[in-house]
Amino acid sequence: PVFAGMNGSAIENFSCVIYNIFLMNCTWQAGRHAPADTQYFLYWQKSRDEEEMECESYIKDENCRNMGCIFQNVSIGTEKAYFLVNGSSKDSPIQFYDEYTDLYKI
Repeated sequence: PVFAGMNGSAIENFSCVIYNIFLMNCTWQAGRHAPADTQYFLYWQKSRDEEEMECESYIKDENCRNMGCIFQNVSIGTEKAYFLVNGSSKDSPIQFYDEYTDLYKI
């Protein structure tokens, strides 16, 4: 199923900001009902023709949970970028979050 996982376990308040044209900072909050051991992973694709990339530089909270990512050398195109944040937990399946965004609007 597309939305398999515990309701309320997907991330919330996903947002990205681009600085100095080449640096992108994306952040989110843990899902309200996500187990304490949930770890999140961000993937993005600049366009349909580009390969999907996982974050290389995660921002962690006080519990070492990934709560953001810094991307360097970002190029802004006219196609929508695709973002996917999935999660894992020993306690239960975690819902994923995904979004298509125009980078030039960020």
